[in-house]
Amino acid sequence: MLVIGHRGAAGEIAENTLASFRYAIAGGADGIEFDVRLLGEQLIVLHDDTLERTTNGVGAYQQLDVTALRALKTTNGEPIPFLEEVLALAGSGALVNVEIKQSGIAKRVVETVNHFADNTPQWRSRVLYSSFDHATTRALADLVDPQQLAVLCGSDYQTALASAQELAAWSIHLPLDLVSEDCVAEAHAARLRVLVYTVNELHELAHCMACGVDGVFSDFPARATAYVQRSQSPTG
Repeated sequence: MLVIGHRGAAGEIAENTLASFRYAIAGGADGIEFDVRLLGEQLIVLHDDTLERTTNGVGAYQQLDVTALRALKTTNGEPIPFLEEVLALAGSGALVNVEIKQSGIAKRVVETVNHFADNTPQWRSRVLYSSFDHATTRALADLVDPQQLAVLCGSDYQTALASAQELAAWSIHLPLDLVSEDCVAEAHAARLRVLVYTVNELHELAHCMACGVDGVFSDFPARATAYVQRSQSPTG
């Protein structure tokens, strides 16, 4: 079962920061997940459309230019990273799940990732693209290989499943409270991988493994990785 660091290792180090991504990868996570927005001509890694929760800034990020944004500090004292910086960090081969938070930027994101990969021969990461915005997901389906597409499910599993099948996506990503053996089996029958967010407690990991999911997103990826390895070992 894959373990993907949710916004890096958001439960231990400030989310969507380079330190958090490094920590997740160093702790054995199979991949990292992060959020992308556009400011001016620069793609940035930021979850919220406002700054207060994760930085020392105030108000909407779009009120700033890139220079002013980079002068801000996250809660662990780092600048908000650019997409290319996170991609460079993941060059060891970690899976990269790019969640697009802003409508209308799918093409720009895909082009940036492709350009980075073409110009960075050592970059071997697997890329998944996802978005809670339905129009963005459909745009991604026209831009990327189906093996790079994930469909995010909010609360309506059947609608998300139908969309994932229609778009021939690689995976469907479910909230923890929707996970059951039946829904995982149904997704697998449709040749979809099932990844689950956000899985932080050991009993939640145990439930996901019992249901046969293919991966989890965790705010504590080192802990989750250790648990999965113990559970999957012959003596576990």
